[in-house]
Amino acid sequence: MKRANAYVLKQLLTLFGFFALILVLIYWVNRAVSLFDQLIADGQSIFIFLEFTSLTLPWIIQMVTPAAGFAAVVYVIHRLSIDSELVILQTSGRSNCQIATPVWIFALCVTLITLVLYNVLVPISQSRLQQRQTEVAENVTARLLTEGAFLKPNENITFYLKSISNDGQLESVFLNSTIDPKRNVTYSATKAFLVRSDLGPQLVLIDGLVQSLDIKTQRLTVTRFNDFVVNIGRLISPSAEVGL
Repeated sequence: MKRANAYVLKQLLTLFGFFALILVLIYWVNRAVSLFDQLIADGQSIFIFLEFTSLTLPWIIQMVTPAAGFAAVVYVIHRLSIDSELVILQTSGRSNCQIATPVWIFALCVTLITLVLYNVLVPISQSRLQQRQTEVAENVTARLLTEGAFLKPNENITFYLKSISNDGQLESVFLNSTIDPKRNVTYSATKAFLVRSDLGPQLVLIDGLVQSLDIKTQRLTVTRFNDFVVNIGRLISPSAEVGL
């Protein structure tokens, strides 16, 4: 009985590992391609790419574990039935509960793996990933602090500032965004400040305008403001938010 249970359990674990590996690779490659394009476009190194993708692995494994476990159980039971091994187990005098014992052990193992991933590994990796995303966004934002030059941190953003005062105040700021293909948005302000927040670096604009041009209708909307906050990290660096 112990040998039969060990045999079925080994089959379940082997197939579970196989299906989990296939699903993780499919999902990981799909995510890694878009992430690679974003990070390389932002001028990041291959080591940043490898770090970000490795930090997403616990979340991906958590997502595919139940599906891989289900596929392993269905495949093994089907193969035992096709090879008449299930019939041999049934004719050996064992009850259905005894035959299902390795399946229940396997289900318990999958549950424990899922719990560890969900409660320990995924929160730790997500916290670290969010921290690194913020650091990368701040590094990209720091490149904008060049006086008297029009800068393009990416193909959709143009940024200009006249000067930086001794207390860190940005004078005469211009920011144009064409991220939305339907709308061209321009921010201008007499002064601005770069501040940190939980959402990444923020650009606080003081006394300025937001000009929004609808590309289709060519209608221009102008809004004046006393103060306005732009998430500059997310705006200039889409890789600062790796969607999971």
